[in-house]
Amino acid sequence: MKHKPLLRMTEDGSPTLYHEALGEHYHSTHGALQESRHIFIGYGLLPALSEPRREPLRVLEVGFGTGLNALLTRLEAARCGAPIDYTTLELYPIEPEVYRLLNFDLEPRAEAAELLLRLHQAPWDEPYPLDEWMTLHKRRADLLSVELGQGYDLIYFDAFSPEAQPELWAEEVFARLAEASAPGAILATYCAKGEVRRRLQRSGFLVERLPGPRGKREVLRARLVDRSED
Repeated sequence: MKHKPLLRMTEDGSPTLYHEALGEHYHSTHGALQESRHIFIGYGLLPALSEPRREPLRVLEVGFGTGLNALLTRLEAARCGAPIDYTTLELYPIEPEVYRLLNFDLEPRAEAAELLLRLHQAPWDEPYPLDEWMTLHKRRADLLSVELGQGYDLIYFDAFSPEAQPELWAEEVFARLAEASAPGAILATYCAKGEVRRRLQRSGFLVERLPGPRGKREVLRARLVDRSED
């Protein structure tokens, strides 16, 4: 599935990529930046940071892609003064000639542009201390077979759609994610399909439908039930 995705602009002026073989964009065409901020930062990171837990916050991302979620997470970590241990899975990383075209026009501009490059240039398959706010572990791995580890506080489930890659949305995958998560962990995803919601519920998550960003009526946020309180 090696490919060179095509650069596309979304309606909020931020870039995304288009995967021709799958017929899918990496982000919402209504706005890449607004989608990531609304779902993964607004419904995922900020609630996770507001709860009392150990530091650093442990984040698992399914689908590194353009690096936008990681970039926004790092910027928010510095703003909040909260260190992040960030693990991200990507089986097919984009090439330098592609990621160098990406510009999300975030403030402070020079810092954000440099951070995005550093995120992409960081080594694969080993923990990398990006700076005082983020330890980055990019894993070139398949979600279906990788050993996930344990104790994640937050999951960004940002895989391609169930229509494009149904195997990544199987109930067995969500069960493995539940096993890898700490009690009370949050999982945020752009997908609000009823069957996805039911699979998450059967895997031990409490699931809520929340208003989506522009162009998306609803999204899902799930919290892992703390069985220790039973």
